Amino acid sequence: MSSYAQNDDTVTFEMNLSKDVLGINERLRVDFTMNRDGDNFVPPDFEGFRVLMGPSQSISSSWVNGVRSFSKTYSYTLAPTARGKFTIKQATIVIKGETYKSLPKEVEVTAAVERPDGEKTVDDVADESLHLVAEISKTGPYLNEAVTVVYKLYASPSIDVTNFRALDNPKYNNFWSQDIPVTKYDVQNSTYEGKAYRSVILKRVVLYPQKTGELEIEPLSLDVSLQVPTNKRDFFGGRIFAQTNKTVSAGNRTINVKPLPTEGKPADFSGAVGEFQFSVTTSKTHLNASESLQAKVAINGKGNLKLFEIPSLNLPGSLEVYDPEFNESVRTTLSGMEGNVSDSYTIVPTFKGKYPIPSISFSFFNPKTEKYQTLSSGEIMINVLEGPVSGAVDNTGAVSNNKQRVVATGDQFVFNKITPNLRAINNNYFFGSTGFFLWWLLPLLLIPLAILFGKKREAISSDVEGNKIKRANKLAKKYLSAAKKALGSKESFYVALEKALHNYLKAKLKIETSEFSKDKIASLLSEKNVEETTREGFVGLLKNCEMARYSPFSDVQMQQDYNKASEVISQLDKQI
Repeated sequence: MSSYAQNDDTVTFEMNLSKDVLGINERLRVDFTMNRDGDNFVPPDFEGFRVLMGPSQSISSSWVNGVRSFSKTYSYTLAPTARGKFTIKQATIVIKGETYKSLPKEVEVTAAVERPDGEKTVDDVADESLHLVAEISKTGPYLNEAVTVVYKLYASPSIDVTNFRALDNPKYNNFWSQDIPVTKYDVQNSTYEGKAYRSVILKRVVLYPQKTGELEIEPLSLDVSLQVPTNKRDFFGGRIFAQTNKTVSAGNRTINVKPLPTEGKPADFSGAVGEFQFSVTTSKTHLNASESLQAKVAINGKGNLKLFEIPSLNLPGSLEVYDPEFNESVRTTLSGMEGNVSDSYTIVPTFKGKYPIPSISFSFFNPKTEKYQTLSSGEIMINVLEGPVSGAVDNTGAVSNNKQRVVATGDQFVFNKITPNLRAINNNYFFGSTGFFLWWLLPLLLIPLAILFGKKREAISSDVEGNKIKRANKLAKKYLSAAKKALGSKESFYVALEKALHNYLKAKLKIETSEFSKDKIASLLSEKNVEETTREGFVGLLKNCEMARYSPFSDVQMQQDYNKASEVISQLDKQI
């Protein structure tokens, strides 16, 4: 940045370049500087360049020995878009009503240089500090051999990743694929291209190629939000970060899938690739005719367990066999599928004899040894002990053509239950049942109960005075309960207590509320032969209720009056 003395009236407006020759991978800084403050700055179109930053404006003003120096600069950071010679054209500015133009300058853009030294923008820092990589376990697998792809995001310690989202997920054409969910993003300290980075695993997938030759794994693309440090600092000297977004891609990856060898390939090979164990078992070997047993053909180990067929059992025609039930317990890890698959057969013999389950074999290709392996099961003999005899059955299970007459011994059907003692289902007849007679007798039983209920109701209705007393007692209990709830609130408590006392007397002495007075109450209680202490206690409570309207009463006094009221009412119940 240049500065100029204000005592000189000459106006200057210049364009300064950081360099005249630069590589296509470098940056060019362009400054437009003036010694007077101006307006309406119009930059050139920067043909052949892309504006990375700008315009940024800076002003410098100072006084030295009474002379003022002033400088104002508009700055741009440019990136070349092609090689060749380009001209940075004129810029214009209006200073004191006159238009000034900068002189054009020529710039040469050469091939990329090894170490570009241009000023880096936020995007430049993001490009250098963020990488998405697809790590492949093997690039030359066999057909149907597991390949693991782990997608890692590498970030420089100088930047902060705040968020990311997938823009395009790979389709994995010509592969059988299984995602392994990433439940937690664990940040690890790693090295990328010899530099210290932080890395996190974003996606894991296991692939089984279904086609030979060169297969392409589509890229994973992400939109990443991040904060990048700038060369600016805040008031306290801390570095200022700029927020930006960057699209990163893992790039296309190609693997070369090898075909399985044809040499030594077993005739019964069904596509199994991996390391497996093979077995055939039965739930029992001795049983009676019409009973069932389970025969299980199981394969367990590591490999493409979901991508081949299980060998079938070859059973004698005299055994009744149901379609097998398939079961699998397979989990997918970074090394591929592992677990077991099986077919379970239900077998029911119908005749007595010995029936062999012949040996069967299972073949697979082991990619570690690069050879085929064949495993065989042993022969299993099923011995049917009891049941009808059909023909002559030899030890091999083959039925003889010489028919043998079945001799009736009287116990050949002993295994069948001939006295089942069966009972009819849903044999419910209402007519003539116990319920039928109860419904007939029920009205007769209800007649005396209805008569008793009617008499009781009539007696209650005719007792007018008794009903009034009951209602008064209930009302007294209600108000005494209300007084208890109002303890602590003087006005509410004594209003409720006074109502409770009045209503109690109304129930006991059969007098109306309008007749109440303390002298009248004392006289009536005396006529009822109520003891003097009880009379005085009752009248005293009424006096306290009246005095409470004008005098302060403590919580202790209210509790005492409540207890006194309960005691007085209890004594009156005994004396009246």
